[in-house]
Amino acid sequence: MAQIRLEHNIWLLVADGEKALFMRNEGNPLYPNLEVVREMHEKNPPTRQQGTDAPGRYFDAATVHKSGFDETDWHRIEKERFAEEIADRLYRLAHRGRFKKIILVAPPLVLGALRKSLHKEVSDRVAGEVPKTLTKHAVWEIERVLTKE
Repeated sequence: MAQIRLEHNIWLLVADGEKALFMRNEGNPLYPNLEVVREMHEKNPPTRQQGTDAPGRYFDAATVHKSGFDETDWHRIEKERFAEEIADRLYRLAHRGRFKKIILVAPPLVLGALRKSLHKEVSDRVAGEVPKTLTKHAVWEIERVLTKE
């Protein structure tokens, strides 16, 4: 993984499928001081609590075969929808000139969904990506993990 450089005033998005922290480095690359600018929360219970229908069946009359469909993963769909919300928020912030560079920190699934949803104005400002889940860490732990990368 490439070295992440936490320049002064660089923004970080630390997100997962339920929480997003928008942070700015008030320090310098050697001694970062991350400050939380904004938080987003989304309640995303497991699939078993979101949908109770059995998977559908497909009946092919020509060959008299029955096939089953995969069960819908509502939890994953909600993570992808939340990533789209985050991308919209980043676009509004970038459009207002709130940040020049940003580092995206998220688990691979969310990072991929986020990458697909980013507007060009935001994706041009992405200075790096870290495929990790750090939302449950304290701010000082996030600083420590990112400076060790």
